[in-house]
Amino acid sequence: MQHEIKFQPSYALVVMQLAQGERIRCESGAMVSMSGTLSLEAAMGGQGGGGMLGRAFGALTRSVLGGESFFVTTISAEEGPGEVTLAPATPGDVVARPLGGRSLIVQGGSYLASDMDVEVNTQWGGLKGFLGGEGLFFLEVRGAGTVFLNSFGGIMERTLAPGERYIVDSGHMVAYENGMKMEPRMAGSKGGFFKRAITSATSGEGLVMEFTGPGTVWLQTRNPEAFSGWLTTLLPDLTNNSNR
Repeated sequence: MQHEIKFQPSYALVVMQLAQGERIRCESGAMVSMSGTLSLEAAMGGQGGGGMLGRAFGALTRSVLGGESFFVTTISAEEGPGEVTLAPATPGDVVARPLGGRSLIVQGGSYLASDMDVEVNTQWGGLKGFLGGEGLFFLEVRGAGTVFLNSFGGIMERTLAPGERYIVDSGHMVAYENGMKMEPRMAGSKGGFFKRAITSATSGEGLVMEFTGPGTVWLQTRNPEAFSGWLTTLLPDLTNNSNR
């Protein structure tokens, strides 16, 4: 599989060239266009065992808890080589990362596509993950292939030295290397629980994720939830209008 990412960083589009017999997996709705020689098939996103029931449970977990679609799309070059273009739902950038046997933890909504040498699973984030405002589950991608990650806004890659600490607002996280120490907490770092809660609320930062190196973290320059909140301030007050 050969690929090129165009129109970065605001409206990234992935252009893939598939040789005959090659397949790729992508998020449902990500396909923009493709050659007539390619075929598209949607299936439940779970990769767990247990037959149909196991796949259904995996797909439901991935969708409801992992922030991704219930279905994933497989695009195959069965009739001959061809081109497929992919794009995320939101404006922003896309990066391709060869895993080379590594494992990444990916925020829900940031997985775009991967080749068939990448396994995508849902990972338990623990109670602290829930308190971090990011849900109980993340996506884990691992294998020898290449994964494509998308962001809302641009993507910043930050590599941490051993013991180096780095704090990221939870709404700006895209992915990080599995095995890194990650501690979700409130933005305020001093005082008791109540004081830290007040600091988080008044600073507008809410909850953050503290990473400790070594390892690499990928961030997005815009926060979808914050952007959604800003948009609501521009909309008319439908409640007041309905009472008139």
